[in-house]
Amino acid sequence: MTAIGIRCDAGPRTGVGHLVRCVALAEELTGRGVDVHFLSDLGGVTWAQAQLEQRGLPWHPAPYDEVGLVAAVRRLGLAALVVDSYTLPPQHTVAVRAAGTPVLAIVDGTTRGQSADIYVDQNLDTELDADGVRLTGLDYALLRSAIRQLRPVAAPAHSDVRTPKVVAFFGGTDAYRAAPQVARLLTDAGVPFDATVVAADESLRSELLAVPAGPGQRFEIIGPTDHLPKLLADADLVVSASGTSTWELLCLGRAAALVWVVDNQILGYHRTVARGYAAGLGRLGAFDDSAAGVLRTLLTDPAQRTALAAAGWAAVDGRGVERVADALLVRAGSPR
Repeated sequence: MTAIGIRCDAGPRTGVGHLVRCVALAEELTGRGVDVHFLSDLGGVTWAQAQLEQRGLPWHPAPYDEVGLVAAVRRLGLAALVVDSYTLPPQHTVAVRAAGTPVLAIVDGTTRGQSADIYVDQNLDTELDADGVRLTGLDYALLRSAIRQLRPVAAPAHSDVRTPKVVAFFGGTDAYRAAPQVARLLTDAGVPFDATVVAADESLRSELLAVPAGPGQRFEIIGPTDHLPKLLADADLVVSASGTSTWELLCLGRAAALVWVVDNQILGYHRTVARGYAAGLGRLGAFDDSAAGVLRTLLTDPAQRTALAAAGWAAVDGRGVERVADALLVRAGSPR
């Protein structure tokens, strides 16, 4: 059996975005009979650990240095290594390739010095400066099977027959405490909604419960859940950070309003909004009066939601993991 390793981490500040897209690739690989091993520091994030355990994906401690990583690659008999990290020192991938094992690096806009045979940058309109094979753009978006299975056969059309259902979530940890700020922004829109907001921890839940809802407005506060894809599929509007989850929302044909939380989200945020794939609310912590107005329009105008849903649905077909797995397995099976 071919064995592939995945070197990625998660944590309270790191978040879970790297892990989520690597899990998506792992699902595709295991479905093809590949043995996948994660070499990860998950930072004690229970939800992250559960994603691997539920799928029966072996999880090994993250090697401390490049010597340890090369040793792990040899011990596990890996035919290739996938790396997805903003902090992994480049000498780790240099050492793995020097030892004869191909590397695929998942990156965002820049390689950060990583050495790889294949680079995957799933971001919109990306122009990656790197040697080797470059798989770039939304055709290579790495989406979990739970999302892909819920993709509608056609873009959803919205109507005004019910109070709009809203889902707001900000990753598995919500490290920058976005949920309460967005909940207050929703109430400032001043129109009815039925909102489900994900609270990543108990302190966030307490803050959210303290946000007063206006007339016709209702909040349901829930914890991190594996049922999020189904909640998204039934939502009229989704509010989220401009990160890896954006491509999931587009694939599902959801009308989305995005917030940029950290600097590495700025470029993707502006490109997505400019293309008409999602609406923009601005920077977390710096919302102006127009942000509430954007939400008010989306909550009251089904035609606006339909337009966003149609544009996003057409942009992401959900087959990115297949294309990346094809390229990886060809490289893993070729002699070095």
